Amino acid sequence: MVNQLLKAPDGPPSDVEDIKVRSNYLRGTLKEVMLDQMSAGIPDDDNRLMKHHGSYLQDDRDLRNERAKQKLEPAYQFMLRVRLPGGVAAPNQWLVMDELADKYGNGTLKLTTRETWQMHGILKWNMKSTIQEINGALMDTIAACGDVNRNVMCASNPYQSEIHAEVYEWSKKLSEDLLPKTRAYYEVWLDEEKVAGTPEFEEVEPMYGPTYLPRKFKIGIAVPPSNDIDVFSQDLAFIAIVEEGKLIGFNVGIGGGMGMTHGDTATYPQLAKIIGFVKPHQLYEVAEKTITIQRDYGNRSVRKNARFKYTVDRLGLENVKAELENRLGWSLDEAKPFQFDSNGDRYGWVKGVHGKWNFTLFIENGRVADYPDYQLKTGLREIAKVHTGDFHLTGNQNVIIANVSSQKKKKINDLIEKYGLTDGKHYSALRRSSMACVALPTCGLAMAEAERYLPSLITKIEEIVDESGLRDKEITIRMTGCPNGCARHALGEIGFIGKAVGKYNMYLGAAHDGSRLSKMYRENIGEEEILKELRVILPRYAKERLEGEHFGDFVIRAEIVKATTDGTNFHE
Repeated sequence: MVNQLLKAPDGPPSDVEDIKVRSNYLRGTLKEVMLDQMSAGIPDDDNRLMKHHGSYLQDDRDLRNERAKQKLEPAYQFMLRVRLPGGVAAPNQWLVMDELADKYGNGTLKLTTRETWQMHGILKWNMKSTIQEINGALMDTIAACGDVNRNVMCASNPYQSEIHAEVYEWSKKLSEDLLPKTRAYYEVWLDEEKVAGTPEFEEVEPMYGPTYLPRKFKIGIAVPPSNDIDVFSQDLAFIAIVEEGKLIGFNVGIGGGMGMTHGDTATYPQLAKIIGFVKPHQLYEVAEKTITIQRDYGNRSVRKNARFKYTVDRLGLENVKAELENRLGWSLDEAKPFQFDSNGDRYGWVKGVHGKWNFTLFIENGRVADYPDYQLKTGLREIAKVHTGDFHLTGNQNVIIANVSSQKKKKINDLIEKYGLTDGKHYSALRRSSMACVALPTCGLAMAEAERYLPSLITKIEEIVDESGLRDKEITIRMTGCPNGCARHALGEIGFIGKAVGKYNMYLGAAHDGSRLSKMYRENIGEEEILKELRVILPRYAKERLEGEHFGDFVIRAEIVKATTDGTNFHE
């Protein structure tokens, strides 16, 4: 029953809502258009539905102008994202993805900031085979994108592996239980026969309904003291509370999200706010009821204001909490104390419980590829062939070779050395703390470069870092090609958001533990101005910092940027 005191925004539904209504539970005409050989693309309505199946139609923007001159259609290709709860994959699954990248993709894999794989460059006529082979490896791409709950993240820290194992099971359960119930995915890609008749939506989608959610929904579970999944960036945040080595429950936070629109102050990054504590067995019910609140009250008229964070802000945090408790039929307990120390990864070998080892490997911007002087993709493939544990894809675009036995450790370490996978030991802490989204040439939303540009910018910043004696000082640096926030720019101590080709808005002052947003420092500047600013700020930090003070905290204390009292200080 919808609470009459709370209302969804007025206004006609957006065109996407109409597409979902007419889609017959995400089927649309996808089955038919994927067989059409006349174009490498698909109609826009079906592309909107494709997201719910884990894919976006893209084109190579490097070729766009030349193909237009030749009166050719854009170089259409598909991005495909795997649903991988908690980022945990078996070695055989790594090998399947490695093979598919060469067989159907552009020869590379992208480790995303939500602990999964993306493949790029898949042609339309190869999509069905790709998805079928992924499913053959006991994975899928359902709900990896779209207006539904997306890949559920969880802490990947190997040094708390007993707790991690328990948290992982919860992330896996949430991911499975919150999936759309429609059989559209199986009919379109796996040739399942459609059942005759059209059941009522309560039978097809008892939680989502026929129009699913107003926008995407993200859930993450963190295990203090590590905030390696940036838990406050999630629509629904769960923070594990551990007492005497046992998981006793989770603090609950709601309303996080990183996206915004340039020049529109009605859109903004937001941190999730803690509203209480629940026991482990209550986790799914809290997630489900929270999702139904967003289903009923989210903005279905204006998509840029459709995320849950705007619903929470519009209705009021206490009202949303009260509505959640009303739907649950019980009250949340008081939140329990916790503390984070970092939102980064811990590199190298770390011994876990039961005598198993874990090796975290830095993957610059998450791009797994072979280069003339660095055979990263080949090296990881050879490791997967002998590894008997797991791979953990981290929220910082890195990979953990996890649960390595003492017997296998030497063999894996030999392969790491053979393929020079740690030849980057000389990487600065700044580079190891960096993230970038894909951006150009494949992302249709990108306004500027990110993944292809950030490494070279860091090389130039490293000169300043070295001169300042800061090479071993971790400073998180994030770059996105647009304001949508896929690399969580608003939680970088140094953040860049693409504004135009070669131009970025520069942000400073996020907390090193992911608990405070950054704030605009300079607008629409290029590389020369970026380096000029950092040549002043970084030496100041080196000379004036307090013992143990992180860069983000320093720029706030030194009033290089000013913070508001609640930490949600992204806007002026």
